[in-house]
Amino acid sequence: MTGTALLFLVLGLGLVAWIAGRARAAAFVRAAKGGPRGQVNSLPSYHGWFVAICAIIPAVFFMFVWQTISPALVTNTVLASPMTTDLPQDGFARAAILSEARAIAQGFQTTAFQAQSEKLVPLYKNALAYYSWIGMAGTLALLFAGGAFAFTRLKPDFRARNKVEYLVMLALLFASLIAIFTTVGIFASLIFESYQFFSMVSPFEFLIGTNWNPKNIVTPGADNGYGAIPLFWGTIFIGAIIAMLVAIPLGLMSAIFLTQYASSNIRKLMKPILEILAGVPTVVYGYFAALTVAPAIRDFAVMLGVSNAASDNALAAGIVMGVMIIPLVSSMSDDSIAAVPNAMRDGSLAMGATKSETIKKVLLPAALPGVVGGVLLAVSRAIGETMIVVMAAGYTANLTANPFDTITTVTVQIVALLTGDQDFGSPHTLAAFALGLALFITTFLLNYVALRVVKRYREAYE
Repeated sequence: MTGTALLFLVLGLGLVAWIAGRARAAAFVRAAKGGPRGQVNSLPSYHGWFVAICAIIPAVFFMFVWQTISPALVTNTVLASPMTTDLPQDGFARAAILSEARAIAQGFQTTAFQAQSEKLVPLYKNALAYYSWIGMAGTLALLFAGGAFAFTRLKPDFRARNKVEYLVMLALLFASLIAIFTTVGIFASLIFESYQFFSMVSPFEFLIGTNWNPKNIVTPGADNGYGAIPLFWGTIFIGAIIAMLVAIPLGLMSAIFLTQYASSNIRKLMKPILEILAGVPTVVYGYFAALTVAPAIRDFAVMLGVSNAASDNALAAGIVMGVMIIPLVSSMSDDSIAAVPNAMRDGSLAMGATKSETIKKVLLPAALPGVVGGVLLAVSRAIGETMIVVMAAGYTANLTANPFDTITTVTVQIVALLTGDQDFGSPHTLAAFALGLALFITTFLLNYVALRVVKRYREAYE
């Protein structure tokens, strides 16, 4: 039985458990009619959910654990057979033969391209069937055990509602912890790989070096081309300077117009149109930057007399990136301005100030913490962008302030270092994890500061 079929079987039996638990509780209700009030503690549906949850959750957990470990058990069983003694010692060749034999045994492939794979198919079929039956038996045993345990707990005074709500709370807690554990796992993996990188390459060369041309062979005390300053500068120049020069004015002015000048009908029309920009895939922005904006900027630079203007330039990537994050700046600014109490605006207008003076001297200063938080979130979004820079700014690491020159960022180099056949133990590949750690810490700090600023602002007006 496949994993999907087993899952549907478990859910079907869980439905049966729910019906059985609800029916038993309904019998309690019928027996309690005419008796003292409050004799049945919880509604019948809560009793049904308690039985269903106790039956399904252990079974599903075991099933997923078994699906994770059973492939290794199947492979070990096949390798224990005398028929596998003549397999090649090369790990890659052996894995290819075993993978092909497993695919044929599971029905994903019909023809064997390697002679040794075909004779292993019966072994794989027997092992897969054996461990499949074990998994199904264990799953169903846990399902019936959990359901029977919960069913025997049902009594008229049993607090089924409290139990169900507690289990739901645990499920919600687990769901919320997934994001935290994921972040911790990412950080731990980056730390581990970065430690290996810095054991080969000097941290000082990485943090203060100005030459980025990674080499596979590292010579201690020499310039190995791992100076990341050009990458850090390119990330700041495109994501935090050029993009913000586009996004902040346009996003802030659009928020001011929508909250203070636009009528309700215009706001209903324009706000969704503005937010459509947030749903456009970044690869589309990249094509737009590479095919439309970058050539136009190059022609403009040539018209100004800049002879060395590149077709892939920082200005094109920064402008399009700024357009991409306008909705983020506008949305955060819109919420911050709208959250300012009307009494402050009305008081300013009552004192004789014009609408523009009220915006400039009352609303914007009051909403400034929220606007700043939105800008910081936009910066962290911009410096993590990849596709636009790959397609519009190029791969060349230049330490330059010329916006018409080609330049690259941290994210682009991470892609370049991890693309293709790479030795994951070489400093050339491990450098991507060091760059990822630097980017992770930077965006984490920006997000933390932004959320703290926004939280403090909201506390001031709630």
